[in-house]
Amino acid sequence: MKKIEKYAGKNILVLGLGRSGFAVSKLLLKLGARLTLNDKADLEANPKAQELADLGVRVIGGSHPTDLFDQEKFDYLVKNPGIPYENPMVAKALEKKIPVITEPEVALSASEAPYVCVTGSNGKTTTVMLTQQIMDHYLAKSGHHAYAVGNIGWPISEVVLDQAGPEDLLVVEMSSFQLMGVTDIEPKVAAIVDIYNNVHLDYHKTFDNYVDAKLNITRFQKASDYFLANYDQKDILAKEEKATGAKLLTFSETDPAADFYIGQDYLMHGEEKMMKIADIKLPGIHNLQNSMVAIGISSLMGAGKDDIAAVLSTFAGAEHRLQYITTINGVRVYNDSKSTNIEAATVAIQSFKEPEVLLAGGLDRGFVFDSLIDLFKKHVKAIVTYGETRYLLADAARKAGIKTIVVVDNLHDGVQEAAKLAEAGDVLLFSPACASWDQFKTFEERGEYFVKYVKELEEK
Repeated sequence: MKKIEKYAGKNILVLGLGRSGFAVSKLLLKLGARLTLNDKADLEANPKAQELADLGVRVIGGSHPTDLFDQEKFDYLVKNPGIPYENPMVAKALEKKIPVITEPEVALSASEAPYVCVTGSNGKTTTVMLTQQIMDHYLAKSGHHAYAVGNIGWPISEVVLDQAGPEDLLVVEMSSFQLMGVTDIEPKVAAIVDIYNNVHLDYHKTFDNYVDAKLNITRFQKASDYFLANYDQKDILAKEEKATGAKLLTFSETDPAADFYIGQDYLMHGEEKMMKIADIKLPGIHNLQNSMVAIGISSLMGAGKDDIAAVLSTFAGAEHRLQYITTINGVRVYNDSKSTNIEAATVAIQSFKEPEVLLAGGLDRGFVFDSLIDLFKKHVKAIVTYGETRYLLADAARKAGIKTIVVVDNLHDGVQEAAKLAEAGDVLLFSPACASWDQFKTFEERGEYFVKYVKELEEK
């Protein structure tokens, strides 16, 4: 941890006692800040709240008392990324022109370790995990490590405070929620895997707002840094070119005009063969793109082809992201619970050549699923739908001409029915195309229950 002066002696309000709120509070205390922590939940019996109180933090739970801002002056409000800007405490802070930032802003400014950052609508977690493992393989040769942190589930502050030194590396996954609240991050390498519409518009309100948040990953880079952009998304690329001050490199699924591209048999960097496609373990063209971005970041940070090959030939997938689970009676089962939108499901469905029994459904956000009809026709032999969107997905399947459509209420019944329909040689794919919040707290919880129900089938 660097002893920076930016937060020393400052009066800071931390909003939200999640894992990142707890971690950034401890980091800010080490940096010499005076803290108040507020969470709408009752914190009386919360052990983390008690630990912070014992360290001198004023802890206020059970409500959002906006009159705090009238009683004293705060220099910063550090909010949980998921808390909307319409929250009364955030709105009051903005009204009083108090800077509102998120945990990465604090943590990365205090990091001794250099860092690279990845964002995107889809694919960012897999890209981060691949990059972390490639860089860890490389850095281990000199006794150092790469850490996957951020939106992937491990707060940056925890690693900055206790673990990462100047010879290590942080590989940071950043969501649009986190990026909306940063003002001066400068990664050595930044990458935007892709940007799609209809993602998190309930939070950002407009697509332009969503794109602007994503562009914060490169907006503060310098000419000595690198930015990797998707050559195939030309409209986004034009905005990225205007926003970045870094050296721009591109990647493409098809076009050799890009710096990195998918060739006939190899992932290529110009004329250089970086990795044989047949040796990459992850399925699907989207994972070739994720692998390509990981290769780009890692090679810019010093890793060699031996490090790249060692990881890409063995990495079987991140949890809940087109994750291979098991084979039952000749049916391969995949958990893609991270598929919280139509675009993610599109990527998953087209990843297999085998006939698919698709299990999908979840929170109704007001979308229809007609954009999946052509994919259903090409890849899906039978579909099981559940949750709030079960009838909407079934309607799209009917339009696609799928003869076997089963509608159930919940995920448990969905797994049972999908298993009955799948035959040897098929893929049973759980790719919900929807958020989890109608029946589960998170997509991780949803995926864990899917895996549990599949394991129960194996035991019968």
